[in-house]
Amino acid sequence: MTTPSFTAIGLVAEDLAATLAFYRLLGLPIPAELDTEPHAEITIGSVRLMWDPVSTVRSFTTYDPPTGSPRMALAFDCGDPAGVDEVYARLTGAGHHGALEPFDAFWGQRYATVHDPDGNGVDLYAALP
Repeated sequence: MTTPSFTAIGLVAEDLAATLAFYRLLGLPIPAELDTEPHAEITIGSVRLMWDPVSTVRSFTTYDPPTGSPRMALAFDCGDPAGVDEVYARLTGAGHHGALEPFDAFWGQRYATVHDPDGNGVDLYAALP
């Protein structure tokens, strides 16, 4: 029996350049020349993070954008509680939707959520002292 290996996360972008700009604000090293490509990806550790514009996805399958609340989220460790506040302020200050303002969660983390331009959740967290 073949056991698949988890190697990548793929996201669909309505506006690839805007989506990649959001993730650059998070500090991901995404080359600017990918903004106009039919597919973009970077490798983080051993996992590829990939983005396809809607036009690319529709070139090989039917695609209807999801509606309602996000069903998935990417999570970013911000190093310390002040880092959560700083990254949240940077992203929301750039006009991105703050879905959950930073707070000290009962599970021992400073925690916040921002939506990327496509409505995907991006969780920001750091361990509390």
